[in-house]
Amino acid sequence: MEPKHLGQTSALPATPEEAVLDYVANPRPGSRYMIRFAAPEFTSLCPITGQPDFAHLVIDYVPGDTIVESKSLKLFLGSFRNHGAFHEDCTVGIGERLFEEMKPKWLRIGGYWYPRGGIPIDIFWQSGLAPSGVWIPPQDVPGYRGRG
Repeated sequence: MEPKHLGQTSALPATPEEAVLDYVANPRPGSRYMIRFAAPEFTSLCPITGQPDFAHLVIDYVPGDTIVESKSLKLFLGSFRNHGAFHEDCTVGIGERLFEEMKPKWLRIGGYWYPRGGIPIDIFWQSGLAPSGVWIPPQDVPGYRGRG
């Protein structure tokens, strides 16, 4: 399938459900390697209050036959900006959608959410055990410390 967004002007999707993720052939199908995307300014809305929520997302995966095209991922993540959902739903939903559509050998997502009501929430999801023989570095996003 030809990428829909690459090299094109693309509007931000109104909802995550409307967002189209593009996948392209893995350029190194015989190599075992990990890809990392960091989205330090992810935003969504609280489904109850409508107030903005902010997170630093880290998505790691070991590709199978395809990789996700980064512009389409950026648009997908941006579509959450006006989407009301709990932190758990956003984090796990992103991981599950990427895993179901892309079919990587392994995927994990860390959602490091900034405090709401004085409590930061960190959410983690992964598809299973990481493949052996692949370097899987730690995500190294420090826990929230406030001003100190």
